[in-house]
Amino acid sequence: MYNVKSKNASEFIDDHEILDTLAYAQENKSNRELISSILERAKDCKGLSHREAAVLLECDLEDLNEKMMSLAKEIKQKFYGNRIVMFAPLYLSNYCINGCVYCPYHHSNKNISRKKLSQGEIAREVVALQDMGHKRLALETGEDPVNNPIEYVLESIKTIYGIKHKNGAIRRVNVNIAATTVENYRKLRDAGIGTYILFQETYNKKSYEELHPTGPKHDYAYHTEAMDRAMEAGIDDVGIGVLFGLNMYRYDFVGLLMHAEHLEAAIGVGPHTISVPRIRPADDINPEDFSNAISDDIFAKIVTVLRIAVPYTGMIVSTRESEKTRERVLQLGVSQISGGSRTSVGGYVEPEAEEDNSAQFDVSDTRTLDEIVNWLLSLGYIPSFCTACYREGRTGDRFMSLVKSGQIANCCQPNALMTLKEYLEDYASEDTRIKGEAVIDNEIPRITNEKVRKIAIEHLRELHDGKRDFRF
Repeated sequence: MYNVKSKNASEFIDDHEILDTLAYAQENKSNRELISSILERAKDCKGLSHREAAVLLECDLEDLNEKMMSLAKEIKQKFYGNRIVMFAPLYLSNYCINGCVYCPYHHSNKNISRKKLSQGEIAREVVALQDMGHKRLALETGEDPVNNPIEYVLESIKTIYGIKHKNGAIRRVNVNIAATTVENYRKLRDAGIGTYILFQETYNKKSYEELHPTGPKHDYAYHTEAMDRAMEAGIDDVGIGVLFGLNMYRYDFVGLLMHAEHLEAAIGVGPHTISVPRIRPADDINPEDFSNAISDDIFAKIVTVLRIAVPYTGMIVSTRESEKTRERVLQLGVSQISGGSRTSVGGYVEPEAEEDNSAQFDVSDTRTLDEIVNWLLSLGYIPSFCTACYREGRTGDRFMSLVKSGQIANCCQPNALMTLKEYLEDYASEDTRIKGEAVIDNEIPRITNEKVRKIAIEHLRELHDGKRDFRF
């Protein structure tokens, strides 16, 4: 029985409700009146239900699909402007006791080199990331209570926050680790994490259990209910996502939105971010073994409809996607991307040799962070290294209320420009610096609050003179 407020996974992700939704969407994919009314209502930027979003995803009317893309672009501009937040993953360990058939970390893979970083090695990775210019990391590790206990993750977070190198500092550590207990989530909260991230992989319970045949991740309910436990423990910001290509994309698209609706209804605040990765080649993994791969066009439409359905939620695309694909979805709804990423354990200090594979997946966008920053500037975006909201306590419902009201722009625009200025002063190539300064000069007059604009201009001067870390 579908119950959006239930804490039971089988009730807030109800299989019958998803199947009924998909049937309804299929029946109405050419219903011009209905689709037009949904798009008209979506203009109020208050989001859509999972059923309304499913209808938009199925829409086969070309002119309305074009209106859909235009609306997604408008919503993206309203809430996020032309800011793109930058981050990088940091893989601590690939020891894992799960049997996930789509991941090379699965315990029976004897080809992969098993690695776990010491605290000293973590410090060297962090320095390498700081030397690129990164300020925000997402920690990644396999599930292994012996090799990767919660104490190891907590110690690693402390190490990361403690590294100050030249002008570098990691100001926000997001954490992507396996589903755990309320007690452990409290420990992560107390360690000062930013967002707790956990991908569902697929919301189809039968497929989920087949894809995770062994290990603690096999427990569908425990995994799906993890965000409820994390938020019960006081973690304000959580990030959800699916791995498109494992199951039928329509099913997981609806499940993803139902999960977001559940968090809003049961906890009072929806997900901080939604990630939309697609399965990629990796050691022992061939994407062709999975028959549900989606095309670039379908991927772009998923991003489009998500942006309309959850306008206040950040959307993440990683270096799994190519430069061409990332450029396409940036304008449709994506607000965060990774840059200069390494998906191997220790890969920032020592790039991995082909015969020593510890990577979780192959990277499509292999450009350096500076090349990606340069590219974003050329496209008219503001690469942002901002972590101000997390550090100022603007998280959870406080953050969402500012986003929904549009007031967050008074902080985001100047913070983005000031963190970009830091990057240009400390890390950028000459060409990137020139492009970046031009973007800053162009964007400063667009800060509508006169007081904020004057303070931002003064801080930009101070940044040029060597001071660091200003924020609104």
